[in-house]
Amino acid sequence: MTERLVSHLRYTALAVPNFEAERDFFIRHWGLSEVKSEEGLVYLAAEGSPEPFILRLRRDEKRIDLVGFGVKNRDDLHKLAEKLRTEGVQFVHEPKELTQPGGGYGFRVFDGDGRVLEFSTDVVLRESRKIREREPIPVKLSHTVFNSKNLNETVQWYIDHLDFAISDSLVRPDGGDMMHFLRCNANHHSIAVAMGPHHSLHHLSFEMRGIEEWMRGAGKILRSGTRMIWGPGRHNAGDNTFAYFLSPAGNTIEYTTELAVIDEDTYHPSRHDISHLSTQDQWGTAAEMSELVARESFNDIDKGLFVAPPV
Repeated sequence: MTERLVSHLRYTALAVPNFEAERDFFIRHWGLSEVKSEEGLVYLAAEGSPEPFILRLRRDEKRIDLVGFGVKNRDDLHKLAEKLRTEGVQFVHEPKELTQPGGGYGFRVFDGDGRVLEFSTDVVLRESRKIREREPIPVKLSHTVFNSKNLNETVQWYIDHLDFAISDSLVRPDGGDMMHFLRCNANHHSIAVAMGPHHSLHHLSFEMRGIEEWMRGAGKILRSGTRMIWGPGRHNAGDNTFAYFLSPAGNTIEYTTELAVIDEDTYHPSRHDISHLSTQDQWGTAAEMSELVARESFNDIDKGLFVAPPV
């Protein structure tokens, strides 16, 4: 099994123009808790996660500000920084003490498409709790998915530089690649990359306690007046449930549960033909995937590539 220097996904940070509406939605309806806020900036935690925060929102032009990953200790963090430096990866800043909630020590770089990635360790974890039976709020951030015009080149960047591995892929009937699911630990995927018309956020996914809580959560969001884009259903790749909604800022967000945990020593990736109905939804309860449904997650063009966020 590969000994990776990146241990897990910590958080995703987004910039949105309608900051107040997006913040209020994630607190009032989605079920996240405010940790810290200042003018035009808020850090939101999941009650079931010890991470200091799992989502950061900032008022600005719409973009992915950055995606944060954990590293086990300072030795590993310095090994990773030296590896990336040797491989010519562009740094936003070198390892230093961090000042966000939970603090920690870390550095930031640009990925191959120009998104900002943060790697951190020595973070002060928050006191989390077990989500109660039938409580319809997220346990944690499950995964973050990007759109990229350069699907295979982008995925190869994560394989070459961060030792991520492809768990499964979605392909066209002619064998052309459409989406790759990437893991940095035993979870089936922490990120994924989809073929898109431009670089942008595809969706953010939040893990629920179980099927009952996932269904109750989906019902809660529907009753809030939020439109469901696709679902409820169960994917083949990852074997997780899905219910996709559109946030006030037009970002696709997902409630999911039961994402597969794999044995990396024995697991073999599959290539799933998207023309097979069971590839997208094993249960057959969601609408059939179509260009109209897919287009909802293309999102707006990310204009923040190779531009570091101000915080």
